[in-house]
Amino acid sequence: MKVLVGFPPTISEKGTPLLSQNRQFQYFEIPTFLFPVVMGTAATMARDNYGHDVIWEDGIAQNMNWEEYLEMLEREKPEVFFFETKAPVIKKHWQAVKIIKENFPEIKIVMCGDHVTYDTLETMEACPLDFAIKGGYYDFAFCELLEFLDGKTKEIPHGIWYRKNGEIIDNGRYEFKGHMDEAPIIDRIFTKNYNYQKEFNLKGRPLAYIMSGRDCWYGKCTFCVWDHTLYPRGTFRVRTPENVLKEVKYLVDEIGVKEVFDDCGTITTGGWLKKFCELMIESGYNKKVMYSCNMRFGAVNLEEYKLMKKAGFRLLKFGLESGCQKTIDKLDKGTKIVEVAPSCRDAKKAGLTVHLTMMVGYPWETKEDALETFNLSKYLMIKGYADVLQSTVIVPYPGTPLYREGIEKNWFRFDPKDYERFDMTEPVFKTSMDPQEVQSLCQMNYKIYLD
Repeated sequence: MKVLVGFPPTISEKGTPLLSQNRQFQYFEIPTFLFPVVMGTAATMARDNYGHDVIWEDGIAQNMNWEEYLEMLEREKPEVFFFETKAPVIKKHWQAVKIIKENFPEIKIVMCGDHVTYDTLETMEACPLDFAIKGGYYDFAFCELLEFLDGKTKEIPHGIWYRKNGEIIDNGRYEFKGHMDEAPIIDRIFTKNYNYQKEFNLKGRPLAYIMSGRDCWYGKCTFCVWDHTLYPRGTFRVRTPENVLKEVKYLVDEIGVKEVFDDCGTITTGGWLKKFCELMIESGYNKKVMYSCNMRFGAVNLEEYKLMKKAGFRLLKFGLESGCQKTIDKLDKGTKIVEVAPSCRDAKKAGLTVHLTMMVGYPWETKEDALETFNLSKYLMIKGYADVLQSTVIVPYPGTPLYREGIEKNWFRFDPKDYERFDMTEPVFKTSMDPQEVQSLCQMNYKIYLD
C-alpha cells in the first residue's frame, strides 16, 4: 500500500507548533523541531518490516502551506495517511481531516496521540476520520492496521476505533504485548533527520532523538499526559541496552550524529544503566558521541554519575517542577526537595551538565510558594550545581489526574474544552495571583541567567 506518515500543515499566528517529542506543548517564535521518534518508527516499520510503499512528509518541519500540501497529496496519491496530534492543535487537525477528505475522499486517515487517547469518541465525532488509535505504541498498532487494510488479516486490531455503516465502533484500547526490540532502527535519511536540528538544549550537530523506553518507569506525576494516557503504569517497556547501542552505532556511523538525546521519560536506572554504560565504553562509542537524557533526583548516586560520564553522557535533564515540597507531594512526583541539591552537586562532580525544568501557576500555589522555586533554582545556579534551566506555566492536559481534579474543584480560568488555550501562553488555572503575575514569575525564573 502507498502510505503517508507525517504531519499536516498546522499554521498559527502564535508561531511554530512543537508537536513531536513534546509532553508539554508550545508554540515557538523561533522554529524548534524535535524528531518524532514513534512516528519515525512507524514509517520505517511499515516500509521495512511490512513491505509498504511509505513516504515521509512533515508539513510543519518542512514549512508547507495547504496549497503545497494538497499538491503533494495529488502527486503522491497515498492510500493511507497517519499522523499524531495534541490538545492545543486538535481542532486545527479536525479541520485538516475535513480539508483532506474534501479533496481526496478516498484517502484513509488515521490519527493518534495523547488527546485522541483521552477522548477517542470526541475526535471521531468531530471530523470524518476513518481510524483512531486509542493508546500508546501506535507505531505497532498502525502497522497491524495496515495488515488489515492490505487484506492480510481479517479483523481491525483491538484498540483502533473505526466506522461501520455510519456508526463509530468503540474498539477498546490498544495493548502492546510484544518487545520493543522488535521495532526496526529508524531510517534517519528516509525520515529526514536533517529537518530536526533546530533544538537549543543540545550542542552536538547533527543530533538525534531516540527513546530507549516508553515512557517513564515512575509514571505517577499527575501532570504528565503521556504517563496517564499513552503509557500508564504497568505498560512501560524498555529496549535492551544492546539494542540501544545498535541504534547509537547506526546514528554515528551512518548519519554522523554527534549528540543523542534519549527521550525515555526517565532513563532506566539500576542494572540497565550499568550495562548500557559498559557497552558504550567497551565499544568505544563513548568517545564518538555525546549522550544526554532525562533523569530523576535521587535515582542514581555519585559513582553511577561518574560511570555515565565515562560512558559519554553529557547532559541530564531533571524535572524540578517546584521548590516547594507541598507542591511536589500534590503532584505525586515522588521526589524530595532535600535530594535536589545533592543530586545536582554529584552530577556536576562527575562532570555532567545539569538542566532544570520547573513550572509555575499551580492552583494551590501562593506567591511565596513560587518564590521557593525561584530561590532554590537561583541557589543551584549560583553554586554551580546547575547549568541550564527552563520555566513554563503548568498545563493540566486532558487525560491527566490534574485535569480531572481541576474540573472537580473548579480550578479552570476558562472552559476546560477550550483546548487551543492549553498552549502555555497564559495560565490555565486560577491561583491567588493574577495571570500577569504568574507569567512574570515564569519569566523571572528565566532571568536567573542574568545574575
